Amino acid sequence: MSATRVLVLNSGSSSVKYQLLDMGDGSRLAVGLVERIGEQSSRLKHTPLASGGDPREQTGAIADHDAALKAVAEELAKDGLGLDSPELAAIGHRVVHGGKHFTEPTVVDDAVLAEIERLIPVAPLHNPANLTGIRTAQALRPDLPQVAVFDTAFHTTMPESAARYAIDVETADEHRIRRYGFHGTSHAYVSRATARLLGRTPEEVNVIVLHLGNGASASAVRGGRCVDTSMGLTPLEGLVMGTRSGDTDPAVIFHLARVGDMSIDEIDTLLNKKSGLIGLCGDNDMREITRRIDEGDEQAALAFDIYIHRLKKYIGAFYAVLGRVDAVAFTAGVGENAARVREAAVAGLESLGLAVDAELNAVRSDEPRLISPGDARVKVAVVPTDEELEIATQTYALVENTN
Repeated sequence: MSATRVLVLNSGSSSVKYQLLDMGDGSRLAVGLVERIGEQSSRLKHTPLASGGDPREQTGAIADHDAALKAVAEELAKDGLGLDSPELAAIGHRVVHGGKHFTEPTVVDDAVLAEIERLIPVAPLHNPANLTGIRTAQALRPDLPQVAVFDTAFHTTMPESAARYAIDVETADEHRIRRYGFHGTSHAYVSRATARLLGRTPEEVNVIVLHLGNGASASAVRGGRCVDTSMGLTPLEGLVMGTRSGDTDPAVIFHLARVGDMSIDEIDTLLNKKSGLIGLCGDNDMREITRRIDEGDEQAALAFDIYIHRLKKYIGAFYAVLGRVDAVAFTAGVGENAARVREAAVAGLESLGLAVDAELNAVRSDEPRLISPGDARVKVAVVPTDEELEIATQTYALVENTN
């Protein structure tokens, strides 16, 4: 029996999300989450989808990622899906930052680990946790291919005119300062799924993808290749997000340091964790914000308007970059579920061929769907993202080709 299963691991600083998929038929066998690693109140929630069993939950201290992955392995083993299974082909790891070096999924070896570690200064919150997950999985299954799938890889096709910042070239090169972009697995998956929805191949289609979650990013995809994206050196640039400011005059940092007597770390915390929607109105949940708007809350309404204004600017900018747009695709938590956001984002853009049908936009579904009028020049779509499936697909394809 050939090995067709892929375990996908997304290791955060204090959490591990995981899915076990069978690439033979694309089915999900198990999903789960370990959170609050390193605390007394750690929690592991495991759902055995293959058997149709009920979710299982355990609480109590899980000291580190090593203990977390061992606990995950034990849960999988209870369902006959253990890490020692001969049907397991590989483990695919989400790695947030791959810099310019990693343009595609890569089998992990010592050189790859060293390069991911070298990139920690530009991804200090994410790459260390990703490395820990890889090393722990290697220790559990040293004979199994470990594959790194990079958030930044999809965006490495951007031309230099889009990727370079207008700062001194030598300084930029020395410190690796450029636009890298993130959410790449989502943008890759959604751009291809949008093409399928239109009955065309990715090479035929120009798409603006709007990944709107607590973190949010936009991309301009021409013929299946990213040519621009909103996030930059870090995930801070671009759209207004749940807790991140997005685009801000860099001089704000100097001003806060000089006039506000704030340290670099304090400014970093402000822009990454206390800005965006939560900074504007005290909430970063779009459902709560729209509820407050309906109750007449002016602060929530202003936060929503700022969010939409920025989103509209990027739609227009990326429309100009692409020249021809076949579809605008909304995805991720807000993009998939907030009909009001979708409607507001394209309102007033009818001259660009953009509009939504109110009835279609109001429908809730887990399936990819069009929400624009039938005769719309530019299709507006809602396409649920599936980053785990994308990571598993890329991992399995690489392992199969290598074999």
